[in-house]
Amino acid sequence: MLLLLLGIIVLHVAVLVLLFVSTIVSQWMVGNGHATDLWQNCSTSSLGNVQHCFTSSANEWLQSVQATMILSIIFSVLSLFLFFCQLFTLTKGGRFYITGVFQILAGKSEMTESMRGLGTPTAAR
Repeated sequence: MLLLLLGIIVLHVAVLVLLFVSTIVSQWMVGNGHATDLWQNCSTSSLGNVQHCFTSSANEWLQSVQATMILSIIFSVLSLFLFFCQLFTLTKGGRFYITGVFQILAGKSEMTESMRGLGTPTAAR
């Protein structure tokens, strides 16, 4: 039983790390002196040494992707916190329903974000 709880904790932490990395990482699309990520668009000058960066939150779909990524992180942190709270307060054999609901909400937010990004027309990207 202790091994199962340790596995669940490791899974929670791994999900949080992956969510933080996928939200923070820069340069999702790189090419021809141009780099784009969730938060900014950067382009390199013709000389190759000056980089101009602008915020990329002008599109509504991109703002919704940013919001759902943040919601996903919040739900995952709440899920981990509630898991620890329930671990020490539930009776033996109790169910972790609340933790599961928040983890499902985190996954749903993440899936909504990725499907929203796939559903946008290529001209809007």
